[in-house]
Amino acid sequence: MEILKNISAAFWSPDIWLPPNTTWADLNPTPENKLTDYRHLIYPIPMSIVLLLLRYVLERCWFAPVGKSLGIKNTRPKKAPPNAILEKAYTGKKIKHKQVLALAKQLDYSERQVERWLRLRRSQDKPSTLIKFCENSWRCLYYTYSFVYGLTILWDKSWLWDINHCYHGYPFHPVSNDVWWYYMISMAFYWSLSFSQFFDVKRKDFWQMFIHHIATIALMCFSWVGNLTRIGSLVLLVHDCADIFLEAAKMAKYANYQKLCDFIFTIFTVLWIVTRMGVYPFWIIYSTTIEAPKIVPMFPAYYIFNSLLSLLLVLHAIWTWLILKIAYNAFYAGQMEGDIRSSSSEDVSDSLVNASLSNNTTDNKGKLNSREKQL
Repeated sequence: MEILKNISAAFWSPDIWLPPNTTWADLNPTPENKLTDYRHLIYPIPMSIVLLLLRYVLERCWFAPVGKSLGIKNTRPKKAPPNAILEKAYTGKKIKHKQVLALAKQLDYSERQVERWLRLRRSQDKPSTLIKFCENSWRCLYYTYSFVYGLTILWDKSWLWDINHCYHGYPFHPVSNDVWWYYMISMAFYWSLSFSQFFDVKRKDFWQMFIHHIATIALMCFSWVGNLTRIGSLVLLVHDCADIFLEAAKMAKYANYQKLCDFIFTIFTVLWIVTRMGVYPFWIIYSTTIEAPKIVPMFPAYYIFNSLLSLLLVLHAIWTWLILKIAYNAFYAGQMEGDIRSSSSEDVSDSLVNASLSNNTTDNKGKLNSREKQL
């Protein structure tokens, strides 16, 4: 126990987490001075359960009926006939030709019969278009709420108009109730994504996205503990904006409104470039890297926080290249459709953003090639 106490004391050393000459005792929240309280980080977990229940109700009572009214069907593909040997060999991924030949010989099937069974089996794992429409509708609704709510509560905050106010008086920044809810609900949403990922549409980047959600939560917790909520709230606001149109474009695609999909995707592309490659680096990163050291004495935890924000910018640059590539090919194809999307898996568009805060983190990764099929 003594060893654990020493490790904990070293990890939570104020020399690491706080500016010079500041201790944890200085940051104890009081009724008069509502600073961040690390104990509140437990609240987003039960709140995420509420969000999951809300999503369940909305999908069945609102999103699904709307999808059906748009002509989106909930048809399921034909099931593959039961076969224990083939089921055992099935992994969800493409099976090598040699293994197909071995299975055909073992079962006294033709190669074509084995391939057909595997094709039918893979189609069983694919969700219906209506299910995907409902998932995107939920995300679109959340991102719309989050952006509108964030913009509303930050409109009268000094740091929205002068980002240097994120550092004046740091770390003694009280957290108002509206900012508290903004943070708690955002963390609850990412907790809900972490839980729902196990029964949502299964994507090839399952574990990458799971790590992304956890990393996002970790980054938000990091900024909460360090009372960096002002800059954190700006990061959230910047990232939610484009995500609305990404999800809306996918919804239009599933409803077969191709021209609307193209139009919304164009808006998404413009907003993505403006916010992720314009506002984010030239306003937020510039501020945290150039302006902040002039106002606040630097400390180790701040360097870590800023490094993660900078890493996110690198990921943004990669995703921007992908988006521009999709837009370029779509321009010559005449619409957001065709080989580009179909040549990749449907994984990444969700992450592209999710990218979002931590995205940060997040976000990442294998998904890169998959974004194309989504739209």
